[in-house]
Amino acid sequence: MLNLSNKSIAELIDPRGFDCECGKHHAVNIRYIKTGIGVVNCVPEMLQALGAKKPFVLCDQSTWKAAGERVCNILKEANIPYVLHILPVDKPAPDEWALGNAIMRLDMSCDLILGVGSGVINDLCKEIAYKSGKVNAIVGTAPSMDGFASATSSMERDHVKVSLNNQCPQGILLDAEILAQAPMRMLWAGFGDMVAKYVAICEWRITNLITGEYYCEAVAELTRAALRKIMANADKLVQRDPEAVLAVADGLVLAGLSMAFAGCSRPASGLEHYFSHMWEMMALDRGQPYDLHGILVGVGTVLSMRLYKWIRTLKPDPEKMQAHAAAYSYEAWEKQVRRIFGKAADEIIRIENREKKNDPERLQKRIANIQAHWDDILAIIDEELPSYDELYAAMKATGMPVEPSDLDNISEDDVITAYLGARDIRDKYLSCSMLWDMGLEMEAAEVIRKSLK
Repeated sequence: MLNLSNKSIAELIDPRGFDCECGKHHAVNIRYIKTGIGVVNCVPEMLQALGAKKPFVLCDQSTWKAAGERVCNILKEANIPYVLHILPVDKPAPDEWALGNAIMRLDMSCDLILGVGSGVINDLCKEIAYKSGKVNAIVGTAPSMDGFASATSSMERDHVKVSLNNQCPQGILLDAEILAQAPMRMLWAGFGDMVAKYVAICEWRITNLITGEYYCEAVAELTRAALRKIMANADKLVQRDPEAVLAVADGLVLAGLSMAFAGCSRPASGLEHYFSHMWEMMALDRGQPYDLHGILVGVGTVLSMRLYKWIRTLKPDPEKMQAHAAAYSYEAWEKQVRRIFGKAADEIIRIENREKKNDPERLQKRIANIQAHWDDILAIIDEELPSYDELYAAMKATGMPVEPSDLDNISEDDVITAYLGARDIRDKYLSCSMLWDMGLEMEAAEVIRKSLK
């Protein structure tokens, strides 16, 4: 069986790729990745490797101070011409305004989009490159998310969080000294985005049993290897130890490569990410700020782990599942969607009308598979998820938020609403989808409510 987890990052980006037993040929369009101490000085080397002669450099106010000015000085010293645009806001959102602002400044004589930043800047640069047909690269400023090497962008479109397929950066530079100086909340965010992988892999395997969705064990194991690397360095992260930060950065790159190999976000996100997406959408609807994605994901991971403790005690009830299926009403579902999603409801309804996840025939197939594979589902949970108490303690020891009450603008009702709406954001099967199929949605919501501290 193909073993990706024993390969170096340099080996993983071999353009020849890898034939896999899953039926896919795993390959990424990334030509240059370098992580380490002082590697920001390799910007000219990266551009040469990518055949670029004039980059369009994109930063925001914060990332300009963190590394953007330094990158531009390095370009000047190397006599490399460039065009610079600094977004005129300190904390831009990955939305239509920021994307349009950057694209309107894009000099088409530039042959590469060079982002200096992390989550938002990276996502914007992927979109700009994809839509302009140019190559893109990133110099990271914080180990805050796992999208450096992924081929998707997490964007806000019409007040709805969407994952857009585009292209991987062809060059990635992650300097541990720069990353270690990021605000502690961004270091927590990277850690939160990684502990999420426990739930993500678990749900990917469960979904494969229930819906037949594609699954690759080689990619899953690569993600587990990234997770092991990060957990081994968790205690040193808060000390800003460069080696620990580098381990987190490498883990985030590996997680991104896993998504690129799989061709989807399955190896990296499950229900825990959908708590985050829901809270972000609520904030957008209310015109309120929201926390870093990885911070929200970390709290979502804690809630998901609590839910799985309860799932372990369950046994499918055929009569309950059939009663739930018979009681389904599109009109009642639409009413709940409009109550939960507000201005974004029309987009959610369009998704359902296109994907038809609530279709009675599809529901019956899922119910049958849940009953047939319940013992296998419980075995997967035991194999993939760590001890809740140990994970909670590891997260708590970093000082990061672990409870919804640790976050601003998120009430107890917001937690329950996020859970109830999570299965409707996209046609992605999650643990909350399985519990809905089992007729246990409201009981699960009450379990979560009772767990809040």
